[in-house]
Amino acid sequence: MPKGSNVPVPTTALRVELGWRPGPGVPDADASALLLAAGKVRSDGDFVFYNQPAHTSGAVRHEGKTNTGTRITDTLLVDLARVEDGIERVVLAASADGGTFGQVPDLYIEVQDAGRGGVVARFDSAGATVETAFVLGEFYRRQGAWKFRAVGQGYSSGLEGLATDFGITVDEPQRPAPPVAPPVTMTPPPAPPAHLPPPSGPPVRLPPPTGPAAPPPPPPSAPPTAPVRLTKVTLTKAAPSVSLMKQGGTSGALRVNLNWQTRTQFSGWGARRGGDLDLDLCALYELADGRKGVVQALGNSFGSLNRPPYMHLDGDDRSGAVASGENLTVNLDHTRDFRRILVFVTIYEGASSFADLHATVTLQPQHGAAVDFSLDECTVPSTVCALALITNTGSDLVVRREARYLVPQRGVSPQRTVDQAYGWGMNWTPGRK
Repeated sequence: MPKGSNVPVPTTALRVELGWRPGPGVPDADASALLLAAGKVRSDGDFVFYNQPAHTSGAVRHEGKTNTGTRITDTLLVDLARVEDGIERVVLAASADGGTFGQVPDLYIEVQDAGRGGVVARFDSAGATVETAFVLGEFYRRQGAWKFRAVGQGYSSGLEGLATDFGITVDEPQRPAPPVAPPVTMTPPPAPPAHLPPPSGPPVRLPPPTGPAAPPPPPPSAPPTAPVRLTKVTLTKAAPSVSLMKQGGTSGALRVNLNWQTRTQFSGWGARRGGDLDLDLCALYELADGRKGVVQALGNSFGSLNRPPYMHLDGDDRSGAVASGENLTVNLDHTRDFRRILVFVTIYEGASSFADLHATVTLQPQHGAAVDFSLDECTVPSTVCALALITNTGSDLVVRREARYLVPQRGVSPQRTVDQAYGWGMNWTPGRK
């Protein structure tokens, strides 16, 4: 589509894919959506992005990134049938993290029918220079139906400038003010106290007030909504750990998402055995009282959020075709009950190694900044990868990027292999799902 053109779209669930070509010096990019009424958001809740991944109506959801090695995509799911009546437009935006869009090659936005498949609309954005945020497209209502418009409007003020332009209140980092020397003033010496004569006569009594009583003070208003936090954390080899307490993420739900994509054919250790690749997201846990266990699809050990182990595996994606990947939810309201959690992934079937697998891990606290990282390229015949270690230090909850591929010995299960590598000390028996 050329810039400024529009096309009708079905009133159904649509997958919006922001994509670009990775490479040296190419910054990361993030997709976001704003639900607008009369050109502005109704509240900060109408902004969907990596730190606020779902709209309360369920109409828009941020589904995260995938990396094929030749292309990176960040995906939004927009269900136009669930968009509230007061919403006139759904703006689809992108922001660059660590650079400008002039450094992002082959940037595009593509709208796909999430149910039937197939491309509904596509806009390739070209000619970017110093822009750090873009409105790439928008859905808008016209005579009871929906259309998609290719916009291509750039901002040099980043995601913050774009968000505030549409009425979002952004949480700005507090910077200490520079010290200011107190002013020097000259004061005269104190005057001697005046000696006033004592009062004479009876005291004067004022008459009671007449007329209607003064109205009671108004009840306290509800506290204002906390401003949106745009910060996010990317763990790397150079900076592998982060404090959840410092990010404000020590209560509510912590969603751990694993998303992956594979090439059509594997080579070497990753040779296909037939069928779809089935990866399993798992977690070893050790509670404060010494109890240990595992949450995994194998053996239907899905866990529980409201009783030990206070974590739950949302489902089992057996194909890798589900855009949301696999998800593990941890109840951070029970932080004091955790000693450590090791999140790992195993290959259940479809391949003999993680070679040619491109996966992204995102930890999304209910409160606080998102934490994400990509897995390194696998160079060993590994069927199990330790992703992240979450440790309760007593005063903090620390997330450490592991991204560690392990090679099981002959006859040893992937679960036992990761147990031995991290000294969990559990007894394992064969299982199936």
